Amino acid sequence: MTNELAGKWTQLKGDVQRQWGKLTNDDLDVVKGDAKKLAGKIQERYGKAFNDAEKEVNLWIENR
Repeated sequence: MTNELAGKWTQLKGDVQRQWGKLTNDDLDVVKGDAKKLAGKIQERYGKAFNDAEKEVNLWIENR
C-alpha cells in the first residue's frame, strides 16, 4: 500500500494537503510518497504521537 502512495505521489499531493492542511509544499517535497515520512510530518505539524499519525496515514491510504 505504501508503494501505491509513492507511485502516485504527484497525483496525491493535493489530496494529502487537503487532508492535512498544516503540511506545507516543502513538507510534501520531503515526504516524496514515503508513508513513514508523511506520518513524521503529521506528527511534527499536529503534535500527535507518531503511532497515531502512522495509523491515520494508513487508514487514509486504505480508503483511497
